[in-house]
Amino acid sequence: MERHCVFVATFMLILHLLQAQDQPGFINVDCGLLPRDSPYNALGTGLVYTSDAGLVSSGKTGRIAKEFEADNSTPNLTLRYFPDGLRNCYNLNVSRDTNYMIKATFVYGNYDGHNDVPNFELYLGPNLWATVSRSETIEEIIYVTKSNSLQVCLAKTGETVPYINILELRPLRKNVYVTESGSLKLLFRKYFSESGRTIRYPDDIYDRVWHASFLENNWAQVTTTLDVNVTDNYELSQDVMATGATPLNDSETLNITWNVEPPTTKVYSYMHFAELETLRANDTREFNVMLNGNDLFGPYSPIPLKTETETNLKPEECNDGECILQLVKTSKSTLPPLLNAIEAFTVIEFPQLETNEEDAAAIKNVQDAYGLKRITWQGDPCVPKQYSWDGLKCNYSDTTPPIINFLDLSASGLTGIITPAIKNLTHLEILALSNNNLSGEVPEFLADLKSIMVIDLRGNNLSGPVPLSLLQKKGLMLHLDDNPHIICSTGSCMHKGEGEQKSILVPVVASIVSLAVIIGALVLFLVFRKKKASKVEGPLPSYMQESDGRSQITSEPAIVTKNKKFTYSQVVIMTNNFQRILGKGGFGIVYHGFVNGIEQVAVKILSHSSSQGYKQFKAEVELLLRVHHKNLVGLVGYCDEGENMALIYEYMANGDLKEHMSGRRNQFVLNWGTRLKIVIDSAQGLEYLHNGCKPPMVHRDVKTTNILLNEHFEAKLADFGLSRSFPTGGETHVSTVVAGTPGYLDPEYYKTNWLTEKSDVTFVNEL
Repeated sequence: MERHCVFVATFMLILHLLQAQDQPGFINVDCGLLPRDSPYNALGTGLVYTSDAGLVSSGKTGRIAKEFEADNSTPNLTLRYFPDGLRNCYNLNVSRDTNYMIKATFVYGNYDGHNDVPNFELYLGPNLWATVSRSETIEEIIYVTKSNSLQVCLAKTGETVPYINILELRPLRKNVYVTESGSLKLLFRKYFSESGRTIRYPDDIYDRVWHASFLENNWAQVTTTLDVNVTDNYELSQDVMATGATPLNDSETLNITWNVEPPTTKVYSYMHFAELETLRANDTREFNVMLNGNDLFGPYSPIPLKTETETNLKPEECNDGECILQLVKTSKSTLPPLLNAIEAFTVIEFPQLETNEEDAAAIKNVQDAYGLKRITWQGDPCVPKQYSWDGLKCNYSDTTPPIINFLDLSASGLTGIITPAIKNLTHLEILALSNNNLSGEVPEFLADLKSIMVIDLRGNNLSGPVPLSLLQKKGLMLHLDDNPHIICSTGSCMHKGEGEQKSILVPVVASIVSLAVIIGALVLFLVFRKKKASKVEGPLPSYMQESDGRSQITSEPAIVTKNKKFTYSQVVIMTNNFQRILGKGGFGIVYHGFVNGIEQVAVKILSHSSSQGYKQFKAEVELLLRVHHKNLVGLVGYCDEGENMALIYEYMANGDLKEHMSGRRNQFVLNWGTRLKIVIDSAQGLEYLHNGCKPPMVHRDVKTTNILLNEHFEAKLADFGLSRSFPTGGETHVSTVVAGTPGYLDPEYYKTNWLTEKSDVTFVNEL
């Protein structure tokens, strides 16, 4: 007898393992698992889990604390966490247009010893899936893939570090869990039993996890030992469908309630029925199904020993976020309502279109060709915009996928040939590959890029003849300087570079002269107009006063985040350890960064050897904390921590005016409309300093590098470290030590040390 029991147990174990290995399309990723420990069969399910090595290019491996190990299964023990970068992504190969159940498991387990549960965001492709903030949680969604690849991304929302333990994908039938639109995020999945047992794979062939639920004081359990036919499209487990719940009182309704946030969230409920009792000739079980008093379907009668799934045909909104599902007995029914199992989902709309598929594939091939390991080059290249890849610019539309129209890999350490993968970036307008170590010939396929306007190949080791098709391509600016082995078949290689540059020199010079005249005239007009204006008497309105009673005239609400003092460690995080340099100046180096992982900023770090120093740093902070205007660069915050000092400004995407006027910004010449707009914006900024501030301010260092341009080419004055205020009274000037930039100084100020508002006007005339 004992031998027989051992044989049966062994046979069942082998059968269980054979079933577990039959997992077509299953993806089971144990995040943080070392490759040497991969793969393995999980106890209980027999599912085969593999390491995440090769699916993600960043992050570090960790393990939950020992005191939490006993309560967790093997896949939960390890994890991957992401201290670097704002967004880190897994790249998974999937089948296009396939209905997948996707599960992400998070078990904090105090892996870092901080006892501080992280808070971060989970993205599916470019769209927000969930916010993770609990110590243990499983996020599950049913989603139809749009391509053969899928990105699951974790994004920082503050200073805590994202992590993940398990990532699982299960392909489903196309005709199940169908919605009007959107994807289905799981709220709960229950079957009605007093057993307390959790059912999953291999009993459920899709590895849906069913939790037993039962209200002893309200319900009676109904069970059967007979086989239930579960061969419908949803293919539920026998163990799930062989039990159910009815109201204790035959005349009562069967009620199930749950809550959703926000209250306007729409839901789908999938109810699974099978009649488990043998009904007598005069017995009838019939009921209507209602959600918050609205009929979903009915009258309905379960089919004896056969599974049937019913759902609402369109998403339903609950009353103030409280959902009440009711199974109500009809007048002709002799038996109470019966429900075997239920799944509830919220509807998630994913409005953000993924980057054009061909462009996304092409840029990833470029990445692979050059072995680029940039931390930002993960997930979708263009979206969400706050996580777009460094060195790329994209064109966005509400109705079509984003396209890549700008690629800048200058000074990126590239070697080898110009990769053919670039030819598949068919929407490129600007290609910058300068200052690398690229070799080989200039490829002819570059001329086939139909939208290309600028190709910058300067400072490489390219050789051989330049294709005639490139040299003759209309509207193309081609730069090949500092490639000593280049051979041109028809004269100068600068046919599309220096030659065209000289051809536009005269109009550019004329434009600058005209611009200076216009700026000077406009600023003088604004200054003298204000001088003639009568003084305003009486108390200032509350919105023009600071808490101490001083005036603070605000032309409009501040554009950027509320001013804040940051620690140096926060500055290190926001700049990703000072990864990307925007520029350099007398103050120090300016870095690109993000505040809260969303708002782009420029972070100016005071060099210890700076020629300017703490006095000007303090002056700029004090000025920008009390003045706000749409044409003054906004101060997001500052850092003043011992020798570590930094100013954090709003980010100005188009750099400074000098770059554009000198042609360093891709050789584009600003059109007259844009120039006039820059003139007016600059004049309005100065006019506000001179006449809107109390006391008035003089900038003292107006020059092209201190006029910054945002993404809409709106101009804003920057660098207020040399600014000086006038006493309130009848004074017409202030005596100061001469300060400013040679070439932009007011001659009268230089001779007399007398500073007036007209000094800024002279600065502008020099500009």
